[in-house]
Amino acid sequence: MKVLVTAGPTVERIDAVRFISNRSSGKMGYAIAEAARDCGCEVVLVSGPVNLDAPANIEVEQVESAAEMSQAVHKHAVDADIIVMAAAVADYTPKNKLDRKMKKQSGDLTIELERTEDILQTLGINKCPGQVLVGFAAETEDLIKYATEKLQRKNLDWIAANDVSAARRGFGTDTNEITLLSRNGKKISIPLADKKNVARKILKIILPE
Repeated sequence: MKVLVTAGPTVERIDAVRFISNRSSGKMGYAIAEAARDCGCEVVLVSGPVNLDAPANIEVEQVESAAEMSQAVHKHAVDADIIVMAAAVADYTPKNKLDRKMKKQSGDLTIELERTEDILQTLGINKCPGQVLVGFAAETEDLIKYATEKLQRKNLDWIAANDVSAARRGFGTDTNEITLLSRNGKKISIPLADKKNVARKILKIILPE
């Protein structure tokens, strides 16, 4: 069984030295990739820039921008049995990127942003028969409401709802707490634990028996 996992942030370049990104550490996605490997699956990990060692016996493809992540994901998604989109992909990217360093000027600066591809939605639209598609919803309010809407809108099989405003959960931490929601109405709570343990529980639930 082939499992495709994404992890970490994307970095959207403004100029030669500046960029837009987010606080994702990649720890949850890396833990899921390792848990899938330990279950005997063939694993491909598409990773944004993180400060983590590449896991053993896992094919790792390093990317930087949302566009690069999209290209890598679509390449590997064609024959993946399970896709877990744990990466925090930027929703917007600077419309005009400079190859040189932008010089400071007096007054304010406006940077025009354009939408990046919604990779998860594209995967949902083009999902292969029998393929299991799992998304993450990192929210700071109305967790279950927004996660359920995302699950339905993007044609997912499961979504991992994650309250990133709570202590010891979400970005940059070693622990997490997840509520798994399924397209057929299941709601499974995974209590606060080390991300590696949370990942094992997620895999146990989403892997076909």
